[in-house]
Amino acid sequence: MSNGYGIDMGTGNLKIYNQATGEITNEKNTIAIVDKDQMYAYGDEAYSMYEKAPESIAVSFPIVNGVIADFDNMQTMLLEILEHKTKAKLKGADIVIAVPTDITEVEKKAFYDMFAKTKIKAHSIMLCEKPLADALGMDLDVTEPTGVMVVDIGADTTEISVISLGGLVLSDLLPFGGNRLDESIVTYMKRKFNLVIGKKTAKNLKEKIGSAMNLSTDTMKIVGRDVVSGLPIEMEVEASTVYEGIKDDLNSIGTSIKMILEKVPPELAKDIVHSGIYLSGGSSRIRDLAAFFEEGTNIRINVAEQGDVTVAMGLNRILSDSKFSRFGYSMKSRIFS
Repeated sequence: MSNGYGIDMGTGNLKIYNQATGEITNEKNTIAIVDKDQMYAYGDEAYSMYEKAPESIAVSFPIVNGVIADFDNMQTMLLEILEHKTKAKLKGADIVIAVPTDITEVEKKAFYDMFAKTKIKAHSIMLCEKPLADALGMDLDVTEPTGVMVVDIGADTTEISVISLGGLVLSDLLPFGGNRLDESIVTYMKRKFNLVIGKKTAKNLKEKIGSAMNLSTDTMKIVGRDVVSGLPIEMEVEASTVYEGIKDDLNSIGTSIKMILEKVPPELAKDIVHSGIYLSGGSSRIRDLAAFFEEGTNIRINVAEQGDVTVAMGLNRILSDSKFSRFGYSMKSRIFS
């Protein structure tokens, strides 16, 4: 099976694994619309317009909290990226799509319909639970009778899962992730310094000098608008300021991890303590995050090397390895039931 595509429609980024080339297309999951229904730009190009576009251009994110909020535009963008960026040959292709665990059957069906409701004659369209693909992408064999704990911190959601024997033992989908951290930085800067900054600037601060432990002395220059004078000003922001902005959100994630750990059956808990907790997702790259969670749980944290694309890599294993192909399921049987 070489004509296969693994698709992870994450909130922040859309990742597509092309089995024929072994390459991953990674584009911002963003669309720019003019005249209410005409797509003006998509992907990275649309994201560059975010917070900069005039009123006539609406920049939006078609996936909200892990589910498809804008079906038509998401479908248009997905097919455009597949055709022009991935150079995909979809006719007769095997397609497997990652879906979050704690969403409804109707919401899952929307992911399936992305391809089922097109003229493309795909060979097969399958769905796969995201945590399973995530674990496979980190080279973990989830078919074994051993407990594996995966924490995927995405843009809009954080998914905490315990897997054993190819199934989910426990899972929790938190309705916040990296975007909430950005918003918290925006709020903190306004409250503490009377400075209004954009979410993009906040995201930059988080990625460049943000840290989960207050140890860094780095600084970064940014431009924002002074609330008092109303004028733009330049300011040097310290890492400790960013830490103060995001620490409460990181504590919330840490608390949720502990709550799941408290529910894990003892035999599986033994496995998790032995192998550690696996951390993935775009926000797993925040500095000192592993040390922060280790301090809270007393369990080793393994951070995925390519945390933002592990799900796409795992979908490729489902497409190419018969041992894992059972993790992909079709919705046809469910649609008519």
